[in-house]
Amino acid sequence: MLRASMTIDPAFRVSPVHRRTFGSFVEHMGRCVYTGIYEPDHPAADADGFRTDVADLVRELGVTTVRYPGGNFVSGYRWEDGVGPKDQRPVRRELAWHSTETNRFGLDEFAAWTRKMGIEPMMALNLGTRGLQEAIDLLEYANHPGGTAWSDRRIANGSPDPHGIRMWCLGNEMDGPWQIGHKTAREYGRLAAEVARAMRMSDPGLELVACGSSGPQMPTFGAWEAEVLEETYDHVDYISLHSYYEERDGDLASFLASGAEMDAFIESVVATADAVRAKLGATKRIQLSFDEWNVWYQSRFHAEEPRSDWPVAPRVIEDRYHAADAVVVGGLLISLLRHSDRVTAASLAQLVNVIAPIMTEPGGPAWRQTTFHPFALTAANAAGTVLRVEPNSPVRETARYGPVPVVDAVATHDPDNGEAAVFLVNRATDEPVTVEVDLRGLRADRVASCLTLHDDDAYAANTRENPDRVVPRENKDVRLEDGRLSAVLPPVSWTVLKLALPRA
Repeated sequence: MLRASMTIDPAFRVSPVHRRTFGSFVEHMGRCVYTGIYEPDHPAADADGFRTDVADLVRELGVTTVRYPGGNFVSGYRWEDGVGPKDQRPVRRELAWHSTETNRFGLDEFAAWTRKMGIEPMMALNLGTRGLQEAIDLLEYANHPGGTAWSDRRIANGSPDPHGIRMWCLGNEMDGPWQIGHKTAREYGRLAAEVARAMRMSDPGLELVACGSSGPQMPTFGAWEAEVLEETYDHVDYISLHSYYEERDGDLASFLASGAEMDAFIESVVATADAVRAKLGATKRIQLSFDEWNVWYQSRFHAEEPRSDWPVAPRVIEDRYHAADAVVVGGLLISLLRHSDRVTAASLAQLVNVIAPIMTEPGGPAWRQTTFHPFALTAANAAGTVLRVEPNSPVRETARYGPVPVVDAVATHDPDNGEAAVFLVNRATDEPVTVEVDLRGLRADRVASCLTLHDDDAYAANTRENPDRVVPRENKDVRLEDGRLSAVLPPVSWTVLKLALPRA
């Protein structure tokens, strides 16, 4: 059996746990909105048309922020289409995902849903087909109390209180040639800086996110971030990161090591942002918003034949996730927490139906995909301060990432509540690993719980008929004695250890 060890010490602090780490993403794409969070004719719909069965799962998932309305969709979106009387809203062709947008759900509905859910809204602006004037009009509509043309229109539309949106994304993936209104880094940076300056004239307390690269594989990666930040550094707070992961060619070992690529991506963007800071002689540090991340089988999506019709809410990239996918999602959450000193916001893309932890059927049930569980348990158990953990682990060679540790881990410590949590992943495809954890620095006196997500079939999935096929289960191979813990982690598994501590 493989063996690994690590020490958890409260002195090894990274940063506070940021609740925005546990954000998600709702785009007008496929069935994320329509028959996802919003289905007025569903038996479980409330008076506003929101599915209450989905709402219950979103609360259980622990989502704190939601980015809206895109995504690629936003680069061709006229936000005015989605406000006012629903029977007067225009129906339009939606070019990004080749569908028909009814606009029955828009900004006011989204704001009402986030209020009901206790979720912070995060708004993306169209800097593809639109620009400065439309952005400041939208800000006035959303956030100004009243007494102006756009704010009074919001009030007349049934939203007397401002929506109070604090975090705004200045466009989406503008480096991508697929993007409506694709721009060069310099073109985009100039536009983003202009919009940011004007928005701050309205409200200097806004938090603004400049578009980074669509992924580390982009040929302009690195140069794009540098040029954009040279234009926007004084005007923005964040640079965005997007990345998706999938198993390719049956290479499960590399897929399980996806967190290693996420680590490298984050560290490269940090280095680039800090180089621009030095070049400009700036004092502040740019934070990172990893506002699209997930497992997404893009190779399947790109292999599909393009549609010739324009359907409403078609079934688009409804990936069905298996046990190994959930282990990877758990490992990616470890990477995000580990970099909490700079990654202070993140969005799992997306929330419902579209590469999502929650699935629904129109008029039917909602259920949890396998990936639901590591996200929900991390959101529920990560509290206080993130602690750096450096496992002493066996290393396995992978085809895509080279040598990668079998065990990855991070911990959080909340002395005020007398709790700590350790999040672990076993990336080995065929061997369990015994992990020994030195907890004497925490003075842990008992294991409150140890839940492991694993299935003997790494490709087992949850379905409508069997929604609990893959769920976290109590791991009984755990011992704690004299501050030293020993746990056996099965292959292809993700684990959360909850520890009880003496209160501070």
